[in-house]
Amino acid sequence: MTLLNIKNLSINITNNKKNFLAADGINITINEGEIIALAGESGSGKTMTALSVLQLLPHAAKISGGEILFHTACGETVNLTSLDEKLMRKIRGKEISMIFQEPRQSLNPLMRIGSQIAEALELHGTDKKTARDEAMDILQRLRFPQSEKIYRSWPHQLSGGMCQRVMIAIAAVCRPRLILADEPSSALDRETLDHCLSLLKQINTEFGTAILFITHDLSLAADFCNRMLVMYSGKIIEEGAADNILLSPSHPYTVALAGAIPSKKKRGRPLEVFSGVKNG
Repeated sequence: MTLLNIKNLSINITNNKKNFLAADGINITINEGEIIALAGESGSGKTMTALSVLQLLPHAAKISGGEILFHTACGETVNLTSLDEKLMRKIRGKEISMIFQEPRQSLNPLMRIGSQIAEALELHGTDKKTARDEAMDILQRLRFPQSEKIYRSWPHQLSGGMCQRVMIAIAAVCRPRLILADEPSSALDRETLDHCLSLLKQINTEFGTAILFITHDLSLAADFCNRMLVMYSGKIIEEGAADNILLSPSHPYTVALAGAIPSKKKRGRPLEVFSGVKNG
């Protein structure tokens, strides 16, 4: 069953009195329990597309066309672009969560880790004791080492990789139907990256949570996702099975992305050929 249907979405950005499209007629369908990749270079419009789902766009960016249809846990299909802030608060965190690229900027330095995980539940009506118990449970369920110590820790006491894993736990604690993962592997070493991807896969398997995995790394996307969409200059320019796109890309931009992966020894045009437009 279709969980999220982004239909003909356009996002306009006004910057220094200049207007341009960060997303131009985007169409994305995500089914329940599916893991799909949205791939492309920085500036292609990936993050703006994800932020629009939760109405978290920066002030300079506005949705100028299209709709975002979401199938809620109650069985209703709602257009997220038309919901007011009060209704969106009921969706954010509980039904759709987001993992941001910079975990240290997302975590509150003045709150212990356990309190921040519990807060995600409390915002949706869970009492404090139950929320704290469930916060500990998610750390243990996701097999965090020394989970009790991490629960009591402050963000500055944890490594960057562990902070990212905590952000994944916060995103998962309400058992959302969809997680938007915005470059969660950025700046991680290989071992930490594997841990983070393992957590996301576990959440997908155990909770049935669908995942939109945003990345610039086609090889990583092919390893982790079944289906891939490639975005360039605000448009979806290629879509299909992740392995097929990596091994046999059809669009010149995708050929260039695949060709930039040393381990795959792909031959493609240099990425600089396509780097003239930056859409955020």
